[in-house]
Amino acid sequence: MAVAGVHNIDLANSIYGATGSSDVTTKKDNVSFDNLFDSAVNMYKETDALQDAAEESEMNFALGYSTSVHDLAIAQQKANISLQYTVKVTNKALEAYKELMNMQI
Repeated sequence: MAVAGVHNIDLANSIYGATGSSDVTTKKDNVSFDNLFDSAVNMYKETDALQDAAEESEMNFALGYSTSVHDLAIAQQKANISLQYTVKVTNKALEAYKELMNMQI
């Protein structure tokens, strides 16, 4: 399992930590938002692919094409951890969005 999502979060932290500006209309901030959005979409795609791989492993095991219980357990665990991570990141993003919407101007 590639852990590209973690590296993308480090990239996002370095971008936001390095800029420190509140001007969201600059080209640099728009590019960083695009990168952050693309990494979020890729995280969802990776989670979906791991879920599909786990389901395929289950079907292969059930049909007798594979006899390795270890491969089945590993595929299921990867899918489970990826899904939990994706849900937590999504919840934090929604929490941040709600906090921004509740701010008084």
